[in-house]
Amino acid sequence: MRVLVTGGAGFVGSHVADRLVEAGHEVVVLDALIPQAHDGGQPPPWCGAHDLVRGDVRDAELLARLLRGVDVVAHQAAMVGHGLDPSDAPAFVTMNDIGTAVLLAAMHAAGVRRLVLAGSMVVYGEGRYRCPVHGAVRPGPRTPADLAAGRFEPPCPECGGDLAPELVAEDAPLDPRSTYAATKVAQEHLAAAWARQTGGSVWSLRYHNVYGPRMPRDTPYAGVASLFRSALARGEAPRVLEDGRQRRDFVHVADVAAANVRAVTTEPPVPGLCAVNVCSGEPHTIGELAETLAAAMGGPPPVIVGGARSGDVRHVVADPAKATALLGYRATTSFADGIARFAHDPMRAPAGTPLTGANVIDR
Repeated sequence: MRVLVTGGAGFVGSHVADRLVEAGHEVVVLDALIPQAHDGGQPPPWCGAHDLVRGDVRDAELLARLLRGVDVVAHQAAMVGHGLDPSDAPAFVTMNDIGTAVLLAAMHAAGVRRLVLAGSMVVYGEGRYRCPVHGAVRPGPRTPADLAAGRFEPPCPECGGDLAPELVAEDAPLDPRSTYAATKVAQEHLAAAWARQTGGSVWSLRYHNVYGPRMPRDTPYAGVASLFRSALARGEAPRVLEDGRQRRDFVHVADVAAANVRAVTTEPPVPGLCAVNVCSGEPHTIGELAETLAAAMGGPPPVIVGGARSGDVRHVVADPAKATALLGYRATTSFADGIARFAHDPMRAPAGTPLTGANVIDR
């Protein structure tokens, strides 16, 4: 098949492009290659084997040309990360939602009916919790007073009691807690509406905490694994927020790329949009990540600094069952092996001063 990979020079997108070629597909890579993301605006070395087109996913005329003969679009281009403050909102919405809307319109005009969307676990907000008295509950946002006092666990909204985190499945209510999360929910809704109107099909692959080679470094929008790795490379201790016991699912980028290849070649079981968690199935704490990476790099042990960022959630622990059942996807990289490799993996070098999120237009 011929596959257009948007954001295909970036972190996840470049691995997706590589795996698609290895699987025998014809790949066209679209990427803006903006200087804030790529040093000097030059293509990274890992793009040398691909048909790379420099351009913006919001350029409808360019998309019309690129979509000729395309069977599937793997839409990876996005502004990612937690963001700095509300001033980032226009950039997130423009890059993620308007970019997706322009792409979907161009796909409709070109008669392309298959989309694989880079979704995110951030659409869930907090994960799934169970109260021993009230059963499954959805806690509200944690209060600034609780966070300042070091009360990091969300209480039961009914009785205020302790909760136990559980696996969050794809049918959980969507509850975005940041601007980025809100744009990822909007992307899914836009794609679902497009599918209903056109008879198209969409996989939304809800990535959990992706890490691995080619990850961007030294940017306030980077993932936590990258921030810890950069600190250790400078000889500094990783600084862990809260108490370090926040639970996440860290999934290696090679496994994420494998999930994309399966989605490209598999029709969803139902019309419209089908969302699946793309995760490792091995939940670990943020503190454990910092400790494991510090040990692998021979660096100083992490420092617990308390506090929390606005919009941070406590636990998001993924249920991989649906991806396994529908896509035959299982992560093959263990946390121990993946972090040991990540300690020495090549990363995307810093490229100038960040400009309101512009350094993260691709994954």
